[in-house]
Amino acid sequence: MSTLPPSSFSSLAPLPTASFWPLLRALFKRPARPAALPLSASYRLDQIDAGHVRRYNDAFGFPPDSIPLTYLYLLAQRAQLATMLDCSIPFRIPGLIHVANDLALHRPVRPDASLVLVTTLSLPEPGANGAVECVLSTQAIDGEQTVFTCTSRYLIKRGRRSTSARPSPSAVPVGAVAGQWVVALDAGRRYAALSGDWNPIHLWGWSARLMGMRRPIIHGMHTVAMACALHQRSAGVMVTGVSCRFRSPVLLGSAVTLSTDDDSGRFAVISGQRIAVDGIIDVIQCSAPGQALH
Repeated sequence: MSTLPPSSFSSLAPLPTASFWPLLRALFKRPARPAALPLSASYRLDQIDAGHVRRYNDAFGFPPDSIPLTYLYLLAQRAQLATMLDCSIPFRIPGLIHVANDLALHRPVRPDASLVLVTTLSLPEPGANGAVECVLSTQAIDGEQTVFTCTSRYLIKRGRRSTSARPSPSAVPVGAVAGQWVVALDAGRRYAALSGDWNPIHLWGWSARLMGMRRPIIHGMHTVAMACALHQRSAGVMVTGVSCRFRSPVLLGSAVTLSTDDDSGRFAVISGQRIAVDGIIDVIQCSAPGQALH
């Protein structure tokens, strides 16, 4: 993993805050051909907001004195959106579909440390069916050490439908049932306030319908955060990595089940008899879960 060479930290642009304004900018940003791909951008974060972390922990049931792995996604998400806004990209930001995410903790997070977040955007070759995706990879650096990495894959253009038989969409638990929860009807708005992701498909019925959705759905990383928090509580571990794919949407108001297999690390989140999210969770055993804020 490469690290950022020593340079003037203050010369970097600050990491944008989690707010509604970047998404407003995204609505009006037009596609433009970049000078070259992949492209990259760097931002500085002077200090993690301890109050914001505590509000996040309260929302998901993480220990109050911890910085959960999934919280770090919020920092990477801000860097990734800022990169798409500040650079020339050949696609529109509205309409991107989050299809997969890899998030890994490389060393403990020091909440009072300054971080540099370096994001690289690349466009892999289209799939055999014509599907086009973009990949946003973020590396958070404390000095010259990588603290965490986050790679998000977004679908830009859907591929052609296959005429061959498809596997059944019915959910198949990967192991034991670890727990269940119900997604509150206002969960999309509450998570939007935490994350800054105010995509209309997550907010109200009328706003989802304006975007072509029959009903509002919860953010994919809200589901992953709920799964990680539940797994930490039930297994007495700390999640240090998660690699997942988003298979089907979870409607606001839905009942959700988490199944896990401790031997393989596999997990699946099931809603409406369909797998909504599945993947691999990496953990370490801990007597006091989480990293201390102070």
